[in-house]
Amino acid sequence: MNRLTILFAALAVSGIAQATDVPPTPATPTTPQAWAGKMLDPSQVATAFKDPAAFQQLTNAMMNPATSMAMMQQGMDPNTAMRMLSGMMNPAILQNTMQFTDPALAMKWMAAGIDPRFATAMLGQGLNPNAYMNMMAAPMSPQMMNMGTQMLNPGMYANWMNAPMNPAAMNTMMAPMNPNLYGNWMGAGMNPNTYGPWGQMMAMPSGQASAIPLDPAVLMKMLQMMQMMQMPMMPAPAAPQPAK
Repeated sequence: MNRLTILFAALAVSGIAQATDVPPTPATPTTPQAWAGKMLDPSQVATAFKDPAAFQQLTNAMMNPATSMAMMQQGMDPNTAMRMLSGMMNPAILQNTMQFTDPALAMKWMAAGIDPRFATAMLGQGLNPNAYMNMMAAPMSPQMMNMGTQMLNPGMYANWMNAPMNPAAMNTMMAPMNPNLYGNWMGAGMNPNTYGPWGQMMAMPSGQASAIPLDPAVLMKMLQMMQMMQMPMMPAPAAPQPAK
């Protein structure tokens, strides 16, 4: 038996490959306002492109003009700009971006590309006459009219003028001077969960002593196996000879 085979088998028995915790999947929005909030959040917008089913729900929501109007309505609020700026400094962006390197994600999209059900669902959204009827009726929607009248509302411009003096806006603009922000980014970069399955290679032992991947008992068994195979060991140093 090959020595490397014995070594790899012993390491496999010791449990060096440990599974990492999977981060929870964000809930799927159910209202146009919730979809607009998710798409305007830099730390969540990428989650819709990790699963063909989630992407199908995103495109279905974009076919609804109420979603676009909700995005425009939230874009008039200065708090939305502050939330987007704060989201761009969120370490969760690193996690959402690095998980695109997962080979399982590419295989999932390849399977969806040859799945006729996925193609039929996407084509059905484009051929749905109700979607075009809603778009044609959108200019007469009370939501669209209300958004148009907001341009004549002096309160909206007053909110934008007072935004720099808002304590929440000051906290967001002072965030780059907070050392904890960079510590959180360094922590996210060293967190194995950030890299999906690739993070298993950098997973460190945690918990009780019994959870240490390299068990000393396993190493002793490896030494015993090497002795049984009569592997050449380093010779013991010779005892000093008495002086004549």
